[in-house]
Amino acid sequence: MIASVPVDLGRDEAAQLAREELAKQVYRDAGPGLVERLVRWLLEQAGRLLDGAAGVSPGGYSGLVVVLLLVAAAVVAIRLKVGPLGRRAAREEALFVGRTRTAAQHRAASDAHATAGAWAEAVRERLRAVVRSLEERAVLDERAGRTADEAAAEAGRALPSCAAGLRAAAVLFDEIWYGGRPAGPESYAALRDLDAQVQAARPDLVGQR
Repeated sequence: MIASVPVDLGRDEAAQLAREELAKQVYRDAGPGLVERLVRWLLEQAGRLLDGAAGVSPGGYSGLVVVLLLVAAAVVAIRLKVGPLGRRAAREEALFVGRTRTAAQHRAASDAHATAGAWAEAVRERLRAVVRSLEERAVLDERAGRTADEAAAEAGRALPSCAAGLRAAAVLFDEIWYGGRPAGPESYAALRDLDAQVQAARPDLVGQR
């Protein structure tokens, strides 16, 4: 909701009003990329726009500020609507790409990434290790194109004791890789613990039928 605008505004007052409105939490929550660039551009150009357009904009400075804020609000609304859809589509990407590697190789790669502080990559490789180890044990069939969510659902049916952990790992993976969530040592540790839990679990043959 756009704040009410005084009838008479000067250049400085109008620019300050735009700055305060665009600094609200809703604009920050919409994402740092497009909205942040829009805010920066509006503030940098505020003086020029207000001087050049106030004379022809309905309501002078006040009218121009309203127009600018409406444009910013529209951008936020579009981003909020499109963002989740874009992330949902991204989650359909296959967990495995490129040449086939063993579970041990994925674990080694995960540990190497963790040592280098590349936590997102460490999480991805450890989840790949979990899924590959299940394929090597014939708990899961080897199938190209399987997503993290699909792997978690299928493995959870075969290993009920690990189902919650597998689902949580898939959600964590999605949030880090497609939702912009920062990864850290705790994310890597969670996947490493899940890997150990899955290796120790015995499949439920009844649940696989």
